[in-house]
Amino acid sequence: MAPPTGNSLTSLSLPYKIHIMKKILLIISLFLSVTLFAQNGESANTIHLKILETGDVHGSVFPQDLVKQSIRKGSLAQVETYVKTLRADKKQTVILLDDGDILQGTPFVYYYNYVDTTGVHQLATIMNYMHYAAGTVGNHDIEPGHAVYDKFRKELDFPWMAANAVVDTTGKPYFKPYVILHRDGLKIAVLGMITPGIPNWLPPSVWSGMHFAGMVKTARYWVKYIREKEHPDLIIGLFHSGTDSSYGSHDPGPPENASVLVAKEVPGFDIVFAGHDHKPSNQVVTNIAGKEVLVLDPGAHAQLVSEANIYMTYNPKMHRYEKNISGHLRSMSGYKPDSAFMHKFMSDFVQVQKFVNRPIGKFTKGIDARNALFGPSAFVDIIHQLQLKDTHADVSIVSLLSMNARIDKGEFYMRDLFKLYRYENYLYTMKLSGREIKNLLEYSYGLWFNTMKNKSDHLLLFKEDANGNLIKSKWTGRPYLKNAYYNFNTAAGIKYVVDVSKNPGSRITILSMADGKPFDMKKMYTVAINSYQGSGGGGTLTVGAGLSKKELAKRLVSNSKKDIRYLMMQWIESQKELAPKALDEWKVIPEKWAKAAAKKDRELLFGDKY
Repeated sequence: MAPPTGNSLTSLSLPYKIHIMKKILLIISLFLSVTLFAQNGESANTIHLKILETGDVHGSVFPQDLVKQSIRKGSLAQVETYVKTLRADKKQTVILLDDGDILQGTPFVYYYNYVDTTGVHQLATIMNYMHYAAGTVGNHDIEPGHAVYDKFRKELDFPWMAANAVVDTTGKPYFKPYVILHRDGLKIAVLGMITPGIPNWLPPSVWSGMHFAGMVKTARYWVKYIREKEHPDLIIGLFHSGTDSSYGSHDPGPPENASVLVAKEVPGFDIVFAGHDHKPSNQVVTNIAGKEVLVLDPGAHAQLVSEANIYMTYNPKMHRYEKNISGHLRSMSGYKPDSAFMHKFMSDFVQVQKFVNRPIGKFTKGIDARNALFGPSAFVDIIHQLQLKDTHADVSIVSLLSMNARIDKGEFYMRDLFKLYRYENYLYTMKLSGREIKNLLEYSYGLWFNTMKNKSDHLLLFKEDANGNLIKSKWTGRPYLKNAYYNFNTAAGIKYVVDVSKNPGSRITILSMADGKPFDMKKMYTVAINSYQGSGGGGTLTVGAGLSKKELAKRLVSNSKKDIRYLMMQWIESQKELAPKALDEWKVIPEKWAKAAAKKDRELLFGDKY
């Protein structure tokens, strides 16, 4: 059928009009289909990326918790199942990242950090097997010391990054600062940074040769460098640092948790993956250039995985990719451990299981960490006894490192040490005056106890909203403590009372030394304390005792070559049988008020009786 001449449709025959209309409708239909596909990220010119983040895994490799003898809510074995499922979908490209603090927290990593050190670290083997593309170093990865983390990073098949861990002599990063990942024709820059608070918590020996720069300043330099040198299509921040920059504000130096701060203050990032604070977060912030930045934090222990969905559509007119980015936190509780993963690494699991199930002594009675929140406790005092014995110090300072641990009467196993002492702290001996000891205790109990005006008040200091109502967990319905319990310090070697009817700063009265000798506020005493607090962690010695970071180094008399958990193991093995008991060297007054409040607060916090 030859087309008629003329410009008017009225001159067309009816059959030809129908023919033309069908073509127009077909074109419109095709146009709408292409538009819809583009909107849904399914067009041929659109690349779908799925970037996953694990963070603060703390050695949670297998679903079995060898310390608690229970099943975990999350593990790398479950993450592997999830990642395999996503990688099976060839319409998307999956990139797996880790955000640090993976080398500490369970007997599995402890075993390969300190016991079996001759071969390749099995965690490195596992992460290589899972095809991680990049990782960032965490503060607890630095904690085991150079011998561990220097070896570990060489055994990884992917870059382990920390742009702001700077070599003292050269000014260059100790670890790789960033990596360029090439996927589907895209250049993806991943910049890694570590929390700069390490000098406030760890002894200088474990991070010797480097210092830690502020994250905002470091990010400004490296984003500019990456943009000019690499011209990436996407810039990702992988930061072992939390989202609340006000937390830890008492510590000297740049903010400990600066991930959101960097996302806002340093234009260029498309996504920032955060960690360190163990607080799950999925939020979008606007940076100073007016651009939105997705910030994701998966919490801890592989219970959640951060998932960024990115659709990259190339705009030929603008000569750049247009990005559609959204975030999600995926729970691992519904995923079974990957069978191939479990089969491949079962022999390693069995080896560590044998290690933790080794009996090293006996306890004549059980001990419960919860008791230590309300008064003298055998759980804490057994650590006091070890510290005084090992250092021969005048006074011992110990904080509660777990609120929920319990060790039963009878056989004491290696796994129980991980309940008794959670972290790889070293033991310091320091010089403090009597006044400084009193002041640090004032600081500790100010974080810990409420000011009671009558017997119906709370003993513990809980987190409250603006109206004075307790803030409770949406998961458990239990209230939150206002401050971190691992900074709740007690002392041994002295006798003292804590008057909770008085305001913080004027509660502590030191009666005498434990042997009855006078306690002198002006005298210098030797004090046993863990390396975290001895280095300024938690503000115990900086805010509490009022010592500068420079002065702390001068007050250090000695530090242990092995961590406190190892010292505990040696001591318990030498004793063969221990009779744990509270030293009862301090008490809370008014006693009737404190006893009544402790009973109510324990039930409120834990749901059990005191």
